[in-house]
Amino acid sequence: ALQLGIAPVWYLAAFVLLLLVYWTSFRTQVPLYLSNRRTAAAVAGLLPAGRLRLLDIGAGTGSLLRPLARARPEGRFTGVELAPGPWLIGRLLCAPLPNIEWQRADLFALPWADYDAVYAFLSPVPMPAVWAKAVAEMRPDSVLISNSFAVPGVQPESIADVGDRRGTQLYVYRLPGPPNAGR
Repeated sequence: ALQLGIAPVWYLAAFVLLLLVYWTSFRTQVPLYLSNRRTAAAVAGLLPAGRLRLLDIGAGTGSLLRPLARARPEGRFTGVELAPGPWLIGRLLCAPLPNIEWQRADLFALPWADYDAVYAFLSPVPMPAVWAKAVAEMRPDSVLISNSFAVPGVQPESIADVGDRRGTQLYVYRLPGPPNAGR
């Protein structure tokens, strides 16, 4: 690096930029994954008709929420992102859409009870905790949709193939009602 004559300040700038993007990835083991347009279209097909509330946990830059908010203006969409870089980009990109609420927070800090659907594109590491929170807080018949990472030991209601180059699969989990419901 010394032979290239790069000023040390550029290394600091690169470090700060990476820190803004990956913020707590070392702790959470959740890197920045962005959902593509085909995934947004597939998720739209999995959502119930009519008014709905969807929470995108680890929303990145809002790449899933923006197309959904445009396609479903009657819906309310909330994105939660902790890393400051993607959060700021998402805030700017989502600002023109009045049916998107954009928050900078930890995905586990926000209550999930008011949502009809929760979308997660995280990593295998947090999926058991995501499932535990979903079961504890989400209403019966609401859905958890996980992009690419199944909940270990839990059978999804369905698996949707997105048909993109990545071979993306969406794992759909319908939350059960309380034990002995209907008896």
